[in-house]
Amino acid sequence: MSQSHWEEGSGGNGKKTDPDQIIYDVVPLSCVPYTGPSSPKSNAVNNSSVTINQPAMVFIPSRPTDEEWNNIVAATKSGVALTGTAALGKVARPIGVMDIGECEDEYIFRVSLPGVMRDEKAFSCDVEPSGKIFIKGITTTGEKTVRRNSMLFEMQTQNLCPPGEFSFSFQLPGPIDHQQLNGIFGSDGIFEGVVKKRL
Repeated sequence: MSQSHWEEGSGGNGKKTDPDQIIYDVVPLSCVPYTGPSSPKSNAVNNSSVTINQPAMVFIPSRPTDEEWNNIVAATKSGVALTGTAALGKVARPIGVMDIGECEDEYIFRVSLPGVMRDEKAFSCDVEPSGKIFIKGITTTGEKTVRRNSMLFEMQTQNLCPPGEFSFSFQLPGPIDHQQLNGIFGSDGIFEGVVKKRL
């Protein structure tokens, strides 16, 4: 039986290697960065290679209650939470990829929402004074068959999120003036929001 061992990798991060172990590169179904306390020290792992305040992911195999979910998202300074069909995206999570920026008195965020209906009845972006952003919508991509110009196409690949409702929430770095949101949902599938900081 072969044994796994820890090696020093590039950048000083410990890396577990086992030549007989297959490594799968998969996207988790649901994830939020973990920013809680570190685990107790263990003799089996060299904890000196762990870097504090670095991004981390948590896999949640089943959907927690709404209260638990809100507590998980609230515990992160700039966490991301996906539910519904947004969490089922394959290959490179196409819905929910985002950037956040800030200047002296405003935050800006850009969220990738390809295939999402831009109709006001099907899409919403709600903001809270704490800086929590909650986006809901409906995806129209990921079908097994597509009808165009009297032709019926059977899709050979389905890497986009399946059709249906989704939600996406994240936390801006600080409190905001929630009544001062300017949002634009472009034809390129990018939703951009600019909101004033609460000073």
